[in-house]
Amino acid sequence: MYEHLVPKEMFFTKGTGKHRNNLQSFEEALRDAGIAGFNLVRVSSIYPPHCRIATRAKGLAKLAAGEIVFCVLAECRTNEPNRLACAGIGLALPANKEQHGYISEHHGFGLTQKACSDYVEDMAATMLATTQGIDLDPSADYNERKNIYKAQGLVVKTKAVVQTIEGDKNGLWTTCVAAAVLIPY
Repeated sequence: MYEHLVPKEMFFTKGTGKHRNNLQSFEEALRDAGIAGFNLVRVSSIYPPHCRIATRAKGLAKLAAGEIVFCVLAECRTNEPNRLACAGIGLALPANKEQHGYISEHHGFGLTQKACSDYVEDMAATMLATTQGIDLDPSADYNERKNIYKAQGLVVKTKAVVQTIEGDKNGLWTTCVAAAVLIPY
């Protein structure tokens, strides 16, 4: 099969779904995200060196129905009317392209799109910074930490893909997903 299963490309996607059944709500969200036709395997948080970020369309074109596909996946489901749910993926890339970056995921309730975006970017950047030996004050806000990262030349880029949704007013299961999908070839 593969000598080394190191992803060469990655793409981001997100989606929402509603249904009277919890699992079917999740399926609808995966369909909306374009990844329901794959056997998804959740992996942890490393962005490989030299990995490229593809568009969703180009990434999906490289995958076949039923394929085992590795991804970092965040999902949140609720059947509480009007409850705000969020699912987000963050990415932090190092200045040195020979080094790996970090992908973070978060799912929960009550965060707006902006708040969830900031949260997942901050998590990814913090994980990357601590591997570079930067000692961070956990009480410092994200903007303060971003300035420290930039001053030390460690984090070149951060990115977030977030999906939020309000629980259906009639109590249908409501799901949101966000994913970083890895392509090893």
